[in-house]
Amino acid sequence: MLNQLMRALDPHLPSPVIAGAGDLPSVYAVSELAAASVGAAGAALSNLLPLRPHVTVDRRLASLWFQLSIRPQGWELPPVWDPVAGDYRAADGWIRLHTNAPHHRRAAERVLGFAAGSGERAAFQRAIAGLRKADLEAALVAAGGCAAQMFTREEWMAHAQGKAVSAEPLIATRVRAATRALRLGPPERPLRGVRVLDLTRVLAGPVGTRFLAGYGAQVLRIDPPHWDEPGVVPEITLGKRCARLDLHRHEDRETFQALLSGADVLVHGYRPGALEGLGLGPEARRQIAPGLVDVSLCAYGYTGPWAGRRGFDSLVQMSCGIAAQGMRAAQADKPIPLPVQALDFATGYLMAAAALVGLGQRARDGRGFEARLSLARTAEFLAGYPTASQAQTLAPAGDADLSPDIEHTAWGKAKRLLPPLSIDGVPMRWDLPAGPLGTSPAMWPA
Repeated sequence: MLNQLMRALDPHLPSPVIAGAGDLPSVYAVSELAAASVGAAGAALSNLLPLRPHVTVDRRLASLWFQLSIRPQGWELPPVWDPVAGDYRAADGWIRLHTNAPHHRRAAERVLGFAAGSGERAAFQRAIAGLRKADLEAALVAAGGCAAQMFTREEWMAHAQGKAVSAEPLIATRVRAATRALRLGPPERPLRGVRVLDLTRVLAGPVGTRFLAGYGAQVLRIDPPHWDEPGVVPEITLGKRCARLDLHRHEDRETFQALLSGADVLVHGYRPGALEGLGLGPEARRQIAPGLVDVSLCAYGYTGPWAGRRGFDSLVQMSCGIAAQGMRAAQADKPIPLPVQALDFATGYLMAAAALVGLGQRARDGRGFEARLSLARTAEFLAGYPTASQAQTLAPAGDADLSPDIEHTAWGKAKRLLPPLSIDGVPMRWDLPAGPLGTSPAMWPA
């Protein structure tokens, strides 16, 4: 798996060492994916440094970082899931609703005939039980909601979108014309001074930019007014400044363009075509920021009939047959997804790796760089790696897995897991604690 990821990024990257054992319980090799994706990002970082320092991945810690890295001390994290999000049995199979965002929940309530503000789970189940899953999925998507019917692997591979995604590269890259070369930071803090503009939300993109912040990058996250994701903000704002802009407003769009002109990396997770609709398509971005390292993410791929569809990790697992495969292997009567949001986390680390490959290109000869990834394509990659028959179950996280350092977050004291990656002479550490969204000005620090 690691060798395939390295070839997808850059076959000349140094090979990391993966140490340790243990597997998250799954029909697929989730822990191997965790270690390989973290290792790929580490190798891409090592490749930026003059001596290419030795890279080691702790398989156990990489697996644990695919869950929550933060451990609050004397306070609690908000719930990750909305009460009505989840799997429902329809008349002819299973469907999953994703209602964490208020507007997605309202769309589900409209389609199912509930008044806004209602939506008890039992009422949802009664309404869904008599509906065909394909009809409900189509209605929810048309209403601006998020849902996915459960396909088997065979059904997905026969589906037009499954065929389109499987034909796409895992990481599509393109090198652009030369401009001014980039100067990197010192070997012990190689991304110091690198400016990363983050237009992503839960969960893959923020994982990638958190990794970059861990090696000194100045990450500025931009969210629209009133957006929040309280269940994961303490997890993924580590090391970042977080501001708000409404890109539909002319004044805020001008502010964003000024930020972009000073950025070295842009990471964005808008649906294909969304930035173009704001006058910020690829050509406009290149004109604003020549030499930009431009890394994009979408849910269902960039070709095929679902290229513009909203989606999240848990929905993609339903669509791509992963949840059905888990159900079949466990002989269960309901969908069995991966034990963690592995598509999000793996894609996030691969986004960081792609950004680092692009930064290396820019540092060498000043050329710009583009990379495109999707959750569905990562799912196809993982689907090729079933769990080994002699897999050793990963033990739960304990005190020995935690850093002794205290993080003074905006909500209270916390600890983090020890870093999953070791690079000789290059520590992974964050200069800023986690904090709420929208608490920083929309400007680069001096």
